[in-house]
Amino acid sequence: MVVEAHHHRSTLKQKNKPFKSHHATKSALKDIAKGRTARQSTKSPAVSTVAQARLNRRNTQKQAQATKRASLVAATRIFNGTDGAPRIVAIIPLSEDIDTRACIQALGKCVDEEIYGINENKNIWAMKASRFKTSLQFLPVPFAHPFAALDAARAADYTLLLLSPTIEVTPAGDTLLRMLQAQGLPTAIAAIPPTTIENLDAKARPAVLKSLLSFIQYFDPAQRRVFDLSAPADSLNTLRALAEGCPGEVKWRAGRPWVVGESVEREEGGVLKVTGVVRGGRLSPDRLVHIPNYGDYLVSKIMSAPLPRTNHARPGGMDVEAEPVLLAERVPSSADSLVSTNVADDMANEQTWPTEEEMAGALQSTGEGEVPDAKKGTTPKRIRRIPKGMTEYQASWIVDESEDEDQDEEREEQDGQGGGQMDEDEEMVFDDALDMEGERKSVVAFQELNMEEEQKQLISWRERAQEEQDAQAFPDEIDTPQDIPARTRFARFRGLRSLRTSPWDPYENLPGEYARIFEFEDFKRTERDLWRELEDNGIQPGMRVSIFIEGVPQEASVPSESPFVLYGLLKHEHKKTVLHFTVQRNTECEGSVRSKDPLILCYGPRRLRVNPVYSQHTRGGGKGANNVHKFERFLWHGTTTVVSVYAPITFGKQPCMLLRETKNPQTPELVAMGTFMNPDTTRIIAKRIILTGHPFKVHKKNRYDDIQYFKPIQLFTKHGRTGHIRESLGTHGYFKAHFDGPVNQMDTVCMSLYKRVYPRWSENWTTLGASSGRGDEMEE
Repeated sequence: MVVEAHHHRSTLKQKNKPFKSHHATKSALKDIAKGRTARQSTKSPAVSTVAQARLNRRNTQKQAQATKRASLVAATRIFNGTDGAPRIVAIIPLSEDIDTRACIQALGKCVDEEIYGINENKNIWAMKASRFKTSLQFLPVPFAHPFAALDAARAADYTLLLLSPTIEVTPAGDTLLRMLQAQGLPTAIAAIPPTTIENLDAKARPAVLKSLLSFIQYFDPAQRRVFDLSAPADSLNTLRALAEGCPGEVKWRAGRPWVVGESVEREEGGVLKVTGVVRGGRLSPDRLVHIPNYGDYLVSKIMSAPLPRTNHARPGGMDVEAEPVLLAERVPSSADSLVSTNVADDMANEQTWPTEEEMAGALQSTGEGEVPDAKKGTTPKRIRRIPKGMTEYQASWIVDESEDEDQDEEREEQDGQGGGQMDEDEEMVFDDALDMEGERKSVVAFQELNMEEEQKQLISWRERAQEEQDAQAFPDEIDTPQDIPARTRFARFRGLRSLRTSPWDPYENLPGEYARIFEFEDFKRTERDLWRELEDNGIQPGMRVSIFIEGVPQEASVPSESPFVLYGLLKHEHKKTVLHFTVQRNTECEGSVRSKDPLILCYGPRRLRVNPVYSQHTRGGGKGANNVHKFERFLWHGTTTVVSVYAPITFGKQPCMLLRETKNPQTPELVAMGTFMNPDTTRIIAKRIILTGHPFKVHKKNRYDDIQYFKPIQLFTKHGRTGHIRESLGTHGYFKAHFDGPVNQMDTVCMSLYKRVYPRWSENWTTLGASSGRGDEMEE
């Protein structure tokens, strides 16, 4: 018997981890390599992918941080030092019980600084904040003066909104905040005045501040707190926010120069001298400048105006004034002119006058040698009133304007034929009441009406709401006229198979205003080249200069409630063309807003009195196949609408708003707000009318000629059928029509007609008692 040896199961045996090569010693690895050297692949990275991604993230964050710091330093470099450009602060009270003077004195008291000009009758106050190594410039605005508030905020770096803890903001204050939003609100800081907070209980103060913060956050969500100027700590924090912060950039002012007039003086020869600090972009004397409410003017020269410096080496530290130096002067060969419109050349239009050969042939056929004169007394004598002091030759070129009022109550101006010599049957009367200079001024004259006329206008105004409801329920539908033939009534309309694709010549039958405006060959290319030219030309921002302006009227230099601000225009921005804006109606605006109603258009530094026309906005902003867009009779709520006006050219994404005047000139109504789209003169705004009729029920006074006249136009029904007129039946307006399917007896047969409409000529808006400048009236 064989005795077997005892052994353990294999599962109980210990298995040690095998030796790995990367733990070997250097000598062992050298023996294994046997003299071979390993080369790193060129495709493999020197650092692992994970480590490289981490390094890239850190580098990107470092670059972003450096860029942000550099932009912050560049944005605030212009304010560094007490001799740097002052930080402009617009002081806007939103309640009637706010004392603006006490609020500014509270800011100066917390750092023991003097407010210069606060005790004088000036609209600019200044303060040197030595503690923060900067200076401030305050633009106080009276309460309930929205245009002055808009002017101050348009040129400010900060806006100090003063709220009352005891009186609620009125609807006019809400409208002002909405207008500031639409115009472009600079960095806003909310505060309450120091005098009214004492009347509150200490327990009620936090609740009041919280309520005011909730109110102001509705208009400016970036607000974090409302400062209390009665507390020295809050006053210091308010001043620190104004003196140390970086003001936010208002997009439409980027690259555009402006100067707040610290002193405005009139010199000999009608030259206005404006002294201030250049802000924004570079200011060039070759470009025109715009004075709000007065127009555009030429700059003759720009000289330096340094502040006097204190010489500590002299006994008593006397101030030393530096001599002004000529910085730039206008070069006539490259400077812009005041020409804003072209001269309409009537001889350049399409001529239908017969030639001399045709006239000679016509005379020979009649057997007469010359055209006989009209008998005396056969033509009525027309009396024309002309201003006193104008010669007969000048008066013969006055163009008479007539107004054509359609049945749908749309008013369109038509220029009559004028020029040449005076006819024998025309009599001129020189009227002393007419003044040549007075005709050039845009002053709103008060006209006292009798009770019957006022009642008639009131009834007409009340009917506007019903017209708007009818336009929504039955868009573009009108009744066929009964007193005149339809072909005469709708002679200016045409039929289109498709509004979006049917051809329409944009240069066909243009009004006389189109001969006065300018057109761009390529607007985007011109705008791109213009911004490139601005980088090296002109006076750099931050320099205190004196600007000499020519031809400014006397009224512009009179102190007013608004600060005197000078805006530099870009090249071509003085010329007029057709501008289009995309707007949305204000939800708080009540009442109807009809096309061609008088409104105030505000965009950039300009305010114009316009009568705009509205049209549909194509999705995506495209032109379509023929650049034809449907005319809108009213400005509707909840939709984006295109507003078209005659106005000076502008560049960039300029915000705009439409205001409507009320009985009180200081409480305008905000109608709509939006942005500038383009200056397209080929955009066709087509007004559509729909002639409707019921099967077996037609107007009996439609004539046979009308049926033949409208026969080529396609018909359609409200249930989607399309057809054409085949033939007329009798002489009472009946006709046969063929449709692509059965027509329901309850259906309505429709015919669409289109006509191109144009806006009315705009003029410079002026405040009460001010006249527009002559810069906008010059023609080439």
